[in-house]
Amino acid sequence: MKISPLAIIAGVVASLLAATVPAQTPAQTPAKKPNIVILLGDDLGYADIGAFGSEIKTPNIDALAQDGVRFTNFYTHASCSPTRSMLLSGVDTHVNGLGNMDEWTAPNQRGVPGYEGYLNNQVTTLPQVLKDSGYHTYMVGKWHMGKAPDQIPAARGFERDFSLLDGAGSYWDMTNFTGASPKSVFTEDGRYLTQLPDDYYATKTYTDKLINFIDANHDDGKPFFAYVAHQAPHDPYHLPKEWRNRHVGEYDKGWDIVRKERLKRQIELGIMPADTQLAERMWFLPDPIALAPASRAVLGKKMELYAGMVENLDFHIGRLVEHLKKIGEYENTIFMVFGDNGAEGTDLFKSIAGTPGTRDFLFAAIQWSQTHPNAWGDPGSYVAYGPMWAQVSMTPFSQYKGWVAEGGVRNALIVSGPAVQRPKSSINHGLMHVADIMPTLLDVAGTNYPKQQAGRNLPELIGKSWAPVLAGKAESPRSEKDYLGWEIFGNRAIRQGEWKLRWQHKPLGKGGWELFNLASDPAERTDLAAAEPEKVKSMVALWDAYARDNNVILPNRSVFETLEDALPPRTPDDPGYPPLIYKRQFVPPSDMVADPKP
Repeated sequence: MKISPLAIIAGVVASLLAATVPAQTPAQTPAKKPNIVILLGDDLGYADIGAFGSEIKTPNIDALAQDGVRFTNFYTHASCSPTRSMLLSGVDTHVNGLGNMDEWTAPNQRGVPGYEGYLNNQVTTLPQVLKDSGYHTYMVGKWHMGKAPDQIPAARGFERDFSLLDGAGSYWDMTNFTGASPKSVFTEDGRYLTQLPDDYYATKTYTDKLINFIDANHDDGKPFFAYVAHQAPHDPYHLPKEWRNRHVGEYDKGWDIVRKERLKRQIELGIMPADTQLAERMWFLPDPIALAPASRAVLGKKMELYAGMVENLDFHIGRLVEHLKKIGEYENTIFMVFGDNGAEGTDLFKSIAGTPGTRDFLFAAIQWSQTHPNAWGDPGSYVAYGPMWAQVSMTPFSQYKGWVAEGGVRNALIVSGPAVQRPKSSINHGLMHVADIMPTLLDVAGTNYPKQQAGRNLPELIGKSWAPVLAGKAESPRSEKDYLGWEIFGNRAIRQGEWKLRWQHKPLGKGGWELFNLASDPAERTDLAAAEPEKVKSMVALWDAYARDNNVILPNRSVFETLEDALPPRTPDDPGYPPLIYKRQFVPPSDMVADPKP
């Protein structure tokens, strides 16, 4: 007989209560439903948290990991708004309105249902369902799923919010990125803001606002759902001065060494298998050994700022956790911590600013003019760390945000709180997906996904509840036959069991199907497509089914369409090649050295 996830988790909770409290009489109040806090890092890499092998100090996130479970096989989408749309709807991006990012919708996708560029009204949302079942619902941070009045957080189920509606922007003020849209748009409790608080700094202010929301309703006894969608550590790397110099000189040794150190710690922690190899250093990146010391120092300073961003994010997460402990809510709160996609390796600022003589280049020169390294982190500066450090953030995986290689879609996940009955500080390798969060949290809250909304039939959820996994009754929510699918910017992939099939634009892909066995090759170093034609055939059939079921329309234009011309021809990454640049000065034997004869 098949037992529902809700029944499993309800049974676990009931057995725990029975073992610790007297039998409840009819007059007693039922146990309070758990609070739920989702802590989302924007472009936070798989290996950027201490609990996943980083040298970056994240004691507060690590403490949640020590109190809960780390999941090593958790997938998001390859970019921000598509991930967020699945998180809050439980429905595939090509159905929920984010079939492509609004900023990059292709001509052949315009006007097509599922490609509206915002979270559409064909779906309901997690906060709406939780609100209807008795939860307070709060949001702070980045929204990125629509700006019109019927698309903002207040219209999609959040009763309180303080939200950046754009995809990124300054951490200090309302400065946006383009001449056509020079000012970022914010809402607070459903009203569009004309200005920001005087002491505004994004990560701090989001935390302050959420604490105020929680306190305002704390006395009514209702549980709350908090979606904490931090802007950090997305570029530009803005942070207070006292957070900028915590890693001075630490990254001058270069990205290759830091990647090796992180992988070593991941293996020691049990995050990755002992025989894991690093993905190839991307062919267009130099060996840092070959760089001049000054160049290494400047590039290292960018990573220093990024590390400061992550540590500042961790500090403010700690503030929230401490406040929940102070008001007696920590023990009854479920936490989920993860990043929304792979780390950012693309030069976003360059792609937005364009070329000299254009409107946006002039806008960037005026509004983002603080280019000296000593000003990095200040208002008006724009710093991002580039593909070399993005690969470090995604250790040991291949590539980064925007691509469907593991480095674009695989993320670290931490879950803690009363729903977790697995051993504390344990590690799980089950196959998880961001669309699973909706059914999981509905189970935790003891409510059901509605079949209709406003007279319309709702699409079915695509995720699978983690309730059996969290309760220790299963190791994965998926069988070997279940599969996951992705498509963004024309890049696409299928994962089933230990196998992954992917198609990516050149030059990061081959412009054809590639096949990898992730159990033995998580870094996707060896393409098995030629050796396993039947496996390719069966997985292409899965892709076709995924595309058909979800109305996937491959774009006729892509953000990556000129990348092959912009990068040097792809070459293998062979350590020590060419020998010319690694050969040391020859030093003859001392007893054979002489001055020239007269």
